[in-house]
Amino acid sequence: MDLQQSYQTGKLLIGDIVLESGNILPNVEVAFEKSGPASGETVLVCHALTGDQFAIGTDAATGWWNGLLQPGGYIDTRRYQVITFNVLGGCNGTTSALSVNPDSGSRYAAAFPAITIRDMVLVQRLALEKLGIAHLKAVIGGSLGGMQVLEWGVMYPDFMDVLIPLAATPFVSDYAIAYNHLAKTAITSDPDWNDGYYTPDRLPAAGLGLARMVGMLTYRSDHQYNERFRRAASRRDDAAYEVESYLNYQGEKLVNRFDANCYMTLLEAMNSHDIGRGRGGWQAAARRIDAIVLTFGFSRDLLFPPEEISRFAAAVPRGRHVDVDTIYGHDGFLLEFEKWGHHIREVLEQPMKISY
Repeated sequence: MDLQQSYQTGKLLIGDIVLESGNILPNVEVAFEKSGPASGETVLVCHALTGDQFAIGTDAATGWWNGLLQPGGYIDTRRYQVITFNVLGGCNGTTSALSVNPDSGSRYAAAFPAITIRDMVLVQRLALEKLGIAHLKAVIGGSLGGMQVLEWGVMYPDFMDVLIPLAATPFVSDYAIAYNHLAKTAITSDPDWNDGYYTPDRLPAAGLGLARMVGMLTYRSDHQYNERFRRAASRRDDAAYEVESYLNYQGEKLVNRFDANCYMTLLEAMNSHDIGRGRGGWQAAARRIDAIVLTFGFSRDLLFPPEEISRFAAAVPRGRHVDVDTIYGHDGFLLEFEKWGHHIREVLEQPMKISY
């Protein structure tokens, strides 16, 4: 099948939704990417913190997960219909702090309500209804995306055959919350933050850039940093060492494509992640999951240790865990597909032949 002929992006109007907090969020829209045969089984892809709906990309070479999702790939877009939604609260077309608040006629900005991972999943479920999809072959995602995968399994246990969470634990640890606090403090300490009501000509760029630098320290391992930079002197004028220039560049790049209020919204949603909240603990919640579960942990992941992910896999009725040895740490789920992609192909093609 010609991938271009089966590729579609757009928005869906969901309408008003009731958030987990009880607040009503009106006129919710959801931006999506859809590729592959409409008659094929559907795989839902959930993106990470600063990701977006363009997992495949317009030319099958630009998406953030095109190494996994492609014709003949580990998730074969000739065989499966692949859908990705921009998360609720994101800044690529789905309702967020950038959207217009109907009560004020201006952007929500800091007035955008607090949301949770469960709210994100509810919106995705409603969006799938709009697309006429009543069942999924699989739900897959890493990091924040993996948190959504876990909630899918608990909230809608009979909606999918397979769950594939990567680099995600059943709840966010205090250690991860601490790093998120550093990132949030960096943003709110920016003199242009203005309590979240900043203007286009005075964005909290320095704070958001610093928040991204904090995040970059947790996404990769110390070994990978040391191997890559080796105390090399910077070739740019902004720092003495290459590692410093690299962090500056990553901060600048995010500032150019992401909104600070959206970043704050998603960090708070991550902090709230706990599949056991209100369900008798995470072990009890794990037992509610009916789907086959294939989890992945990546060595040297500071925020989501593989051993904690393995504990979750052992707690679900039908779970299997894969440890991936990598120098990249948490970002391993975006790289080195040849090390772990075959496990995904296998569980999709022959889920009942996986040993549990």
